[in-house]
Amino acid sequence: MEINWYPGHMARAKRLLSDQLSRVDVVIELCDARLPLSSRNPDLKRLTEKKERVLLLGKSDLADPALTSEWLNLFKRQGLSCMALDMNRQAKAALSLIEKAARETVERSAQRGIKKTVRAMVVGVPNVGKSTLINRLHGGSIAKVGDMPGVTRANQWVKVTPYLELLDTPGLLWPRLDAPLAARRLAYIAAIRDEVLDTAQLAIQLLTDLIAVTPKTVQERFKIKDLSLRGPELLDAVCVGRGFLMKGGVYDTERACKVVLDEFRGGKLGRITLEAPKEERDISLENEQLDGGKTPDQTGSADGD
Repeated sequence: MEINWYPGHMARAKRLLSDQLSRVDVVIELCDARLPLSSRNPDLKRLTEKKERVLLLGKSDLADPALTSEWLNLFKRQGLSCMALDMNRQAKAALSLIEKAARETVERSAQRGIKKTVRAMVVGVPNVGKSTLINRLHGGSIAKVGDMPGVTRANQWVKVTPYLELLDTPGLLWPRLDAPLAARRLAYIAAIRDEVLDTAQLAIQLLTDLIAVTPKTVQERFKIKDLSLRGPELLDAVCVGRGFLMKGGVYDTERACKVVLDEFRGGKLGRITLEAPKEERDISLENEQLDGGKTPDQTGSADGD
């Protein structure tokens, strides 16, 4: 799948982020624990490398816990302060990690007799849950959230504690999404709007990847008898297995596509991680290729959470 999608608002989001960096003490990067590399924008690493950083592997309750542990060990060996994050249960632990990252800055200010208010920026690709994280830390619905890109449209400061403020930023993709692996996986988690994609092709590729990772789950959930099927025949098998038939016995492949994507995104297939640490080198090389291209002159839909 080839995706070239860098609408004008993404360029504006990058400029806004760059402008705000001088005002923050800590950068909190949120990625998707099911895709710990593909859901990390390499642009963000360069933009924020001079700041204290915290990496949160969000939606960890949807990811394979054993692989999440492997990823955390890898990131820690790389010197990153990180943790797996279940938004519903671990907001306080995330807050402690953020405060720990800011401790040196707070102590320097205290030595000058200043009670420092820490400012932290929350960054990540669209739809990884940045606004949801801020709401959990705040303890109420203050940042707009949604289950698709296009919710957060501008920077928004939120006071979490008397001495900690968080900046919610629009989701930021990188200029080129034509390396097939990372682009496809970003599409799986709805970091890119389905409206700009070939959803049939996307659903087929997701099914193929899921069969490679967890064949029994796919067979049981979608009642596919022959897991050697590929291409459109996979969608036909989903239609047969789940009874997605229209008048005259015509396969309702549009419904099958929606169900495949929605059930993966919603965690109905179980705890699945599509990337293993052994893939790090290949995916990192692809991300470098993604980031190295020219930005197409395009406009498009708003960026997301």
